[in-house]
Amino acid sequence: MSEQVEIDEDEAFGITDRLVAEVLAAVEAQDALAVDALLDPLHAADIAHLIEQIDSRDRRDLITVWKGGMDGDTLSELDENLREEIIALLAPAELAEAVRELESDDVVDLVEYLDDDQQEAVLGALDAGDRVVVEQALSYPEESAGRHMQSELVRAPEHWNVGDAIDYLRSEVVLPDQFYHVILVDARLKAVGYVTLGRILSHPRNTPLLELVEDTFRTFHVTQDVEEVAQAINHYHMITAPVVDDDDRIVGVITIDDAMAFLEEEAEEDLLRLAGVGEGSLSDRVIDTTKQRFPWLAVNLLTAIFASMVISLFEDTIAGLVALAVLMPIVASMGGNAGTQSLTVAVRAIATRDLTAANVWRVIRREVLVGLINGLIFAVVMGVVGILWFGSPMLGAVIGVAMVINMVVAGLAGTVIPVLLERFGIDPALASGAFVTTVTDVVGFFAFLGLAAAWLL
Repeated sequence: MSEQVEIDEDEAFGITDRLVAEVLAAVEAQDALAVDALLDPLHAADIAHLIEQIDSRDRRDLITVWKGGMDGDTLSELDENLREEIIALLAPAELAEAVRELESDDVVDLVEYLDDDQQEAVLGALDAGDRVVVEQALSYPEESAGRHMQSELVRAPEHWNVGDAIDYLRSEVVLPDQFYHVILVDARLKAVGYVTLGRILSHPRNTPLLELVEDTFRTFHVTQDVEEVAQAINHYHMITAPVVDDDDRIVGVITIDDAMAFLEEEAEEDLLRLAGVGEGSLSDRVIDTTKQRFPWLAVNLLTAIFASMVISLFEDTIAGLVALAVLMPIVASMGGNAGTQSLTVAVRAIATRDLTAANVWRVIRREVLVGLINGLIFAVVMGVVGILWFGSPMLGAVIGVAMVINMVVAGLAGTVIPVLLERFGIDPALASGAFVTTVTDVVGFFAFLGLAAAWLL
């Protein structure tokens, strides 16, 4: 049974260690036919997963042997940082052929990372109409709905009925590969509603489409933040989000799969930023990873020096009672962990728009009370530890009170700091950690050593 489970886990994404080894062996042997035979049956996501598992030299050799095998779907599935590396390995003509069949939003996602020569090769391979669409999308701000929308959609006049729509869809008109709604427009191409394909197919031909429109319908401007659009799609359970221009004319759509992928990417970025590791991936080079992590390690060093300066103010106190040096890390560590808990909750709530001006004080109050209660509980525990370990009731009282103070401050700082940073236009996921750690360290050391100086010496 355990052997079967292990096999299933290895094949979770259609990629096994054996398959990777076979592909690398075929590449080493310069056997293009064998590489084609191994990779052609795979889904684009599985090929991308395999490419992400091997190192940069093997990736370069694979692209060289697998000439013309890379397609647009596989490029779209690759990690963003790795995608740039693969694109640089492709000849302009090969790259243009790979993206020819992609939807407009996927083409934009690829083109924006290319150098001028590669970008021109791709745009030159597109039909005139597709090129105009891509160039227009690139003119919008980077994180806007216009940049991330796809222009492929199905429109229908608002006066049509079900029969008109079915006849149109069955005609020789070119339709998107995937779509979920028929968007109804007036004479000025202004979107007035949309109807799902399921409702069209389940009603009589003479039923007016306006009677079947969904109540979730709403439009989004091309310059609106794409994260807001994605959150609206998730909040209102939408499948399609129509995007309009300044004249309210429908120019594209953002679909639920793209929105969920974007939200997942944003959540992953927030997680990485909270840890101070930037937006890197496992495929990044050592030097790139070092550059991403160094600045925040430097910031942490400065904050640690600041905390050490606070400790230096109580050198005589520590020298007079060595037990303080033993117990100091406990107070700081507990405060740091409590602050990180509150910080994580606050940053995620800000990202999902759950933390607003209407409930911010209630959330702050809750986190402070949680810190107080946990602080009181652990104060009793550490008080007992102080008595049993060092035989000093007053030492137990000092560390207990310091614990309560630091846990309360941790709950407050973990919530207030990201809120303030967000108000000042600074990404709270990127900068909150260093500030919260500094506050809990400084307050923890100052409270513990200050109380010890006043009560024990």
